[in-house]
Amino acid sequence: MLDLVSVPTAGRTSSATLADVEIVVPVYNEAAGLDRSIRRLHRFLTDGFPFRWRITIADNASVDATPEIARRLAATLPSVQHLRLEQKGRGRALREAWSRSPARVVAYMDVDLSTDLRGLMPLVAPLLSGHSDLAIGSRLAHGSRVVRGPKREFISRSYNRILRTILRAKFSDAQCGFKAVRRDVLDTLMDDVQDNGWFFDTELLVLAQRRGLRIHEVPVDWVDDPDSRVHIVQTAVTDLKGVARLLVAGTVARFMAVGLVSTLAYTLLYLLLHPALGAVVANIIALAITAVANTAANRRFTFRVEGREGLVRHHVRGAVVFVLTVMLTTGALAVLHGLDSTPARWLELAVLVAASLTATITRYVALRTWVFARRRRTVHAVPAIER
Repeated sequence: MLDLVSVPTAGRTSSATLADVEIVVPVYNEAAGLDRSIRRLHRFLTDGFPFRWRITIADNASVDATPEIARRLAATLPSVQHLRLEQKGRGRALREAWSRSPARVVAYMDVDLSTDLRGLMPLVAPLLSGHSDLAIGSRLAHGSRVVRGPKREFISRSYNRILRTILRAKFSDAQCGFKAVRRDVLDTLMDDVQDNGWFFDTELLVLAQRRGLRIHEVPVDWVDDPDSRVHIVQTAVTDLKGVARLLVAGTVARFMAVGLVSTLAYTLLYLLLHPALGAVVANIIALAITAVANTAANRRFTFRVEGREGLVRHHVRGAVVFVLTVMLTTGALAVLHGLDSTPARWLELAVLVAASLTATITRYVALRTWVFARRRRTVHAVPAIER
């Protein structure tokens, strides 16, 4: 069940359909501070924010007085609306509010307004100009000023270190409740974001990075809210499960799955061809057949390339990588036969598989950085912003 209340008024912020920026404030049982925070945010935007804006209070299943306060704010403050959801989850609230928004840029911030609001302008400006696709506030970037306890500092730094180590994240702070996304870019990401809780924005950022989108970071001034509703241990466990899921869904895991199937197919072909053709020829033919299938599978499954565009180029480059693999495996066979002129069949196969596995690292690097390398994304100019 969704309940949407908004009161449009005249002026720069009058029409939702003309909004440049929609700021979503997800809330759950925030009756104590909601009125104060929304009025403070509204004053800040009214007093000097140069773009057309709207505030959406996204209430996800609050059971205190939050819905009543949100409706009252929507009824009395220009360009404020209330969105009510009957299920919990910050990600669910953001998904619903952002998906409904007609604004050019959608953003969100925590209701406690821990992040200095002066960071909002540098957060959204690169998106409105077309320079970047997503923007995040970072408490760990050079130039940020943060006031919080050592426990939260340790947890935050550890979590972001995990993201950089396991998921190769290039952004510095995934958890800061101060983010913005271009609305047109969001449409290409939202269907693939599975989480509806606290891991939602981390998953959004990881997917955006994997697709080559530009993520802009803004150093922020941030003061910890001692009355935070976040359950640290429960959230940490959920986030780690999300990290594991993204790891399995990542290119390395998909490449390994394709490689395993290819190795099994290669082994079977080699054993079938060896009696009639000998080790060297059987190796080359088995590698050639599995290389074509491997390139096609990695194209579709690992690197998510669809359609016929670049198909010939990808297979030609894959053939070059295949030649390198043949050279490595043939060289390994030559060394083995130099040591033993009549090695056992299983020993030949073991040497070839070992050589192929060694070549796998080189193959992955070649596929990622050359065969299926994405062209640099073109940033289209955005029309000048009306003032």
